[in-house]
Amino acid sequence: MFVKDVVVQNKVGLHARPATFFIQKANEFKSSIWIEKEDRRVNAKSLLGILSLGIVGGTAIRIIADGADEKDAVDGLVELVESGFTEEV
Repeated sequence: MFVKDVVVQNKVGLHARPATFFIQKANEFKSSIWIEKEDRRVNAKSLLGILSLGIVGGTAIRIIADGADEKDAVDGLVELVESGFTEEV
């Protein structure tokens, strides 16, 4: 299991478009991946799960992966969140 904390940089947080980019990235990995906000944990490959967390800009989240490519998965997703989802522009 590999875990990293990151602060969501973009203003809107993980709403529909950024959440979709996040899920697409998460689906590139074989590992099981979760996002934690406070005491709630959801599947990082589930749009409804991510949206249910109500993550806004400036929110600290924890990305957790467990599997063969867990470190690459967490590092890739942290990098995406830190970029402010620049791919959406």
